[in-house]
Amino acid sequence: MQTHVKVLGVLFIALSAICICAAIFFFIAFAIGASATAANADPHDTAIALPIIGAVGTAFVAFLVVLSIPGIVVGIGLLNFRPWARIVGIALSALNLINIPFGTLLGIYGLWVLLNSETEPLFLPRSKNLTV
Repeated sequence: MQTHVKVLGVLFIALSAICICAAIFFFIAFAIGASATAANADPHDTAIALPIIGAVGTAFVAFLVVLSIPGIVVGIGLLNFRPWARIVGIALSALNLINIPFGTLLGIYGLWVLLNSETEPLFLPRSKNLTV
């Protein structure tokens, strides 16, 4: 199960990195859209449209980044077998079930790995994990 936990950690990091790349893409797309609007529209219309484009673009990009950060943190925690990472990973896997299609696959795999009885001992604090 140790291999599955590490694979799950890498998958959490990879999916979050893809989401951050999408945020960068949308940031560039909104910037191009704003500059195209400023170049081709009436100055009065531009004064109305640019703040709206900027606010919507900023909110959308910030939303994507905020959704990505927990996946990266949990992925790093799972790779290091931190006790908190299992609990947060279970919650994040459950939330990922609604993110069709890749999040659903990651959520199912994550729940299977993290709720497995063989996985729980891997996340015990180091002092309790030692056999005497």
